[in-house]
Amino acid sequence: MVKLIHTLADHGDDVNCCAFSFSLLATCSLDKTIRLYSLHDFTELPHSPLKFHTYAVHCCCFSPSGRILASCSTDGTTVLWNTENGQMLAVMEQPSGSPVRVCQFSPDSRCLTSGAADGTLVLWNAQSYKLYRCGSVKDGSLVACAFSPNGSFFVTGSSCGDLTVWDDKMRCLHSEKAHDLGITCCDFSSQPVSDGEQGLQFFRLASCGQDCQVKIWIVSFTHILGFELKYKSTLSGHCAPVLACAFSHDGQMLVSGSVDKSVIVYDTNTENILHTLTQHTRYVTTCAFAPNTLLLATGSMDKTVNIWQFDLETLCQARSTEDQLKQFTEDWSEEDVSTWLCAQDLKDLVGIFKMNNIDGKELLSLTKESLADDLKIESLGLRSKVLRKIEELRTKVKSLSSGIPDEFVCPITRELMKDPVIASDGYSYEKEAIENWISKKKRTSPMTNLVLPSAVLTPNRTLKMAINRWLETHQK
Repeated sequence: MVKLIHTLADHGDDVNCCAFSFSLLATCSLDKTIRLYSLHDFTELPHSPLKFHTYAVHCCCFSPSGRILASCSTDGTTVLWNTENGQMLAVMEQPSGSPVRVCQFSPDSRCLTSGAADGTLVLWNAQSYKLYRCGSVKDGSLVACAFSPNGSFFVTGSSCGDLTVWDDKMRCLHSEKAHDLGITCCDFSSQPVSDGEQGLQFFRLASCGQDCQVKIWIVSFTHILGFELKYKSTLSGHCAPVLACAFSHDGQMLVSGSVDKSVIVYDTNTENILHTLTQHTRYVTTCAFAPNTLLLATGSMDKTVNIWQFDLETLCQARSTEDQLKQFTEDWSEEDVSTWLCAQDLKDLVGIFKMNNIDGKELLSLTKESLADDLKIESLGLRSKVLRKIEELRTKVKSLSSGIPDEFVCPITRELMKDPVIASDGYSYEKEAIENWISKKKRTSPMTNLVLPSAVLTPNRTLKMAINRWLETHQK
């Protein structure tokens, strides 16, 4: 599961970018400011907000150590900040004076790139704050940049849709049309993919664009064999331009944010959708994973930044479908069944189940008759509870086997929602199911068991669109 644990609403205008260090979260906005928050409790630091830029701040990024923060703006500058005290360290002006759309540190912190609206690209010395190299793309604005994990090359994306690859001396290695209507973001997975036969390392690159697509590329570069960029696949799910994408630190997940107001989390191994998050009320402009914790930040034109926390179950989901199903099918041992019984508050039945050698396969085949006649469970209420828990387990197996994201399943019926609505507890339910629940359960929340502040149900149109998109893809 993914849980919304905090919402930051301090910016006065669209949030353009968010970035994590090991201890901080940085956000920047059209309101000309950069804000810094502690990951301990998400309180804003005393020296925040950082103010210097005279126009919108488009991008911010931490140095690998987290001690320096870079920000860039429509005012044509890239600024370096000391994150410990908010002191401004340097102001680096784009030679052309053009609005700077993106900035990015190299993995060794020695260099910083800045890309501008006129297509110019500058590689700065991050220690001396002086210009090291400069170049430009043929057409369009530079709006995206990402360094390879080993720092030997970096990739830029333009509003014309080109991915351009540069080496550390700013020599253009390759350029390719990637998204017809323009690129909006790109990111490298920090985890290399090895070629067992030749011992080479390849890197995954994700790109997204105005064509509503997220694409995966395989990139390799050696001084002997040269550079190679191969298209791998396209991830489906969004129905509008995709504005942001980012890999998790371990490379197991990829997140994307879109004009359709949704955030989609993919399993990078299977390329299945793990979660669809629909809490933002306007375009999702940025998303970032924390480097050392199970946190995700998403920012939007609704002026908020949402902080999400993943549990260990989600990390387990970010594996092959075969591994997922193994946790919920007849592969369970008798000990696994005992553990499951204890987790369902049925530990008094462990002895009976062990005595009858109930493993996973037997568990899923139990009926009310076998519980009464074979296992001799006399209490009707206890038999009903066991059957209910087994049915929930069967539903979960069915859900996983079909790859249905958990957010698409109604918490009450445990079935794919057709007409999702948001209740006053903030959770989404199948409309008919929650209406019946409220009428029979005296307006308590099915998720929290607390009294619902209101009986008003709001159609969750964004979630419904996401479900319909998933159904179209799944049926194909």
